[in-house]
Amino acid sequence: MQKLSLDALAREHLERAAASSTGRSASTVHGGHEHTLRQTLLALTAGTSLAEHDSPGEATLLVLSGHVRLTSGDASWEGRTGDLLVIPPARHALEALEDAAVILTVAKKG
Repeated sequence: MQKLSLDALAREHLERAAASSTGRSASTVHGGHEHTLRQTLLALTAGTSLAEHDSPGEATLLVLSGHVRLTSGDASWEGRTGDLLVIPPARHALEALEDAAVILTVAKKG
């Protein structure tokens, strides 16, 4: 059994993101490419985004702190601390409207 403090990890990665030229920091907290389930903590500074990309499979985004906008085509959804966003199975992008930390959970298809 492994136990992680997501609050502490989020703080650590927000500090790394602030110090990074990309404004981002991330680490896999569970699983990985060889597993069906993968959870990744992403920290983004305000105004930073992940450009539009394909959906990797069934996925959700849990906002640990901050405020983000998920867009797909003409649709968009905003998430704040404690919100869970279901990522559409289509191309999408993510933007931090303020400094934010999220947990991306992905279940890859066979």
